[in-house]
Amino acid sequence: MNFRPHKPEELDVNVTPLIDVVFLLLIFFMVSTTFDRQSELNIELPEASGEITESEKVEIEIFIGPTGKFTINGNEIINTQIETLLRALREAAGNENEPRVIISADKNTPHQAVMTAMDASRQMGFIHISFSAVKPDQ
Repeated sequence: MNFRPHKPEELDVNVTPLIDVVFLLLIFFMVSTTFDRQSELNIELPEASGEITESEKVEIEIFIGPTGKFTINGNEIINTQIETLLRALREAAGNENEPRVIISADKNTPHQAVMTAMDASRQMGFIHISFSAVKPDQ
């Protein structure tokens, strides 16, 4: 007879597979993550190279000054509200359903003013929108 007390077996958790899984997840997320460096982009606007095109369609030119003031075909708009811009676009388009809209913005123009001009053109149903730019000096 064996009267010695039995030592209970110690439970051992093997963490090696857990470490392997965590390491594989870390590698997966490192490989699949993209890093954007938008703050390091150096963008100078507005310059473009290309051909000058002539069109037979009615053209509406929206000039946007450095302060965000709108001028449509030489007529200055009294404020920068989208409703006023919509009325001026309606008058400039006349009976034309699909005029060509040319947005000429100063390079120091607030981005919101350009977006307002594009949004007003879209609300009017004008789909032919282009931007004017100057050719860079070579």
